Amino acid sequence: MTRWVVLGDRMLPALVELTLALACAVFAVVSWRNGLITTTFAPAGDVPGFDATRYSAPWLVLAAFLVVVAGALAIDAVARTVRAVRSH
Repeated sequence: MTRWVVLGDRMLPALVELTLALACAVFAVVSWRNGLITTTFAPAGDVPGFDATRYSAPWLVLAAFLVVVAGALAIDAVARTVRAVRSH
């Protein structure tokens, strides 16, 4: 507990980066869900009903980009934390 108090000012950038990484991950999930559009077709006569999925490339690219940014932020936050703990 006292270690966090001593390292408080050094840990703030890492906490901000982890918060941003979490936000990027949440927005990546939202973006991915917007990129998948499913349409249900009812049966008509002899043709059975089926579901068709359409992919929206811009949303999926945004989701992939946000996952990469979230990963980079998380790695940097862990590196900052390890450096702060070892230097203290």
